[in-house]
Parts: sequence; structure tokens; C-alpha cells
Amino acid sequence: MTGFSVRRARTSDVRGIRDLISPLVDQRILLGKELVTLFEAVQEFRVAEDDNGHLIGVGALHVMWEDLGEVRTLAAASEWRGRGVGHAILDRLEADARDLGLSRLFCLTFETEFFGRHGFADMGSETVDPAVFAELLRSTDDGVAEFLDLARVKQNTLGNTRMIKHL
Repeated sequence: MTGFSVRRARTSDVRGIRDLISPLVDQRILLGKELVTLFEAVQEFRVAEDDNGHLIGVGALHVMWEDLGEVRTLAAASEWRGRGVGHAILDRLEADARDLGLSRLFCLTFETEFFGRHGFADMGSETVDPAVFAELLRSTDDGVAEFLDLARVKQNTLGNTRMIKHL
């Protein structure tokens, strides 16, 4: 069995990231992102590559507030699913979150069992205190709007579960 490693993404990975997530976007499992958006956020991404240097997985950590981050765009190539790639990337993203001083991680997902195995739970109607809510409302980021469960992103959240993990 071929091994793999997880590392920080580079700009030279961005087109490969787009290609890796495209099938999941087509299946409406992940939200699509413009190429420019992927380049703008490259510093948020970790990638997994096999021993031959081929991208086989991806995930991102987006800081939303002083104690809150979001796991985004977590995916593994179809032939690598079930082989620990997603787990390794999520573990790295959680370590990054701790290094940044975050104490909570949010995700919006169809993969509730996967995230549940990592300590995430359905956040139900959990939210933030009113002062933080008011600050977060100023964000133009759809992920923040999804966390807040705002009506303008309902088309993104249909069928997904809002999950949270306390680190």
C-alpha cells in the first residue's frame, strides 16, 4: 500500500485542489469555489499527497472569530477514501486550530458520522452571545452566514448538518 503525507498547500497546488474537489462539487456535496477564491485562501489549506507527489486530499481551516474556526473543503480522492486521508487532514487542521488559540471548530457537512468520530456534534440552535453575533453579521463570508444559520445561505445548507467541536 502506498503511503501519504499531509503538508501546507502551496500556490502550485491550487489547480490540483480544484480538480480534486470538482467531482464533489458536481455531486453537490461540496460548495464550488472560484479559482481566484482558492488562490486567495491557499494559506488556509492543507493537502495530502501520495508517495509520488500526487494530491489525494485537501482541507482548510478558516478563522471566524477569536475562538472559532471552520473546517472547510475537506475531501479525499475517491480511490483514497476509507484509507485515513481525511482523518489525517482533519487532525492537522485541529492542531492548526489549537496553535492559533481556537477553542471551537465548526463544520457544515453531510458527513455527520465522519465528523462525529472526531468529536463533532450537531450544534442544533447553539449560537454565540449577542455582541459576537452582531460582529459576525458584518462578515461577507458565506461560511460565517452558514454558522449563524442566516436565511441568505439556506440554499447552501439544505440537507447539511451544522456541527461543532469544543477543543
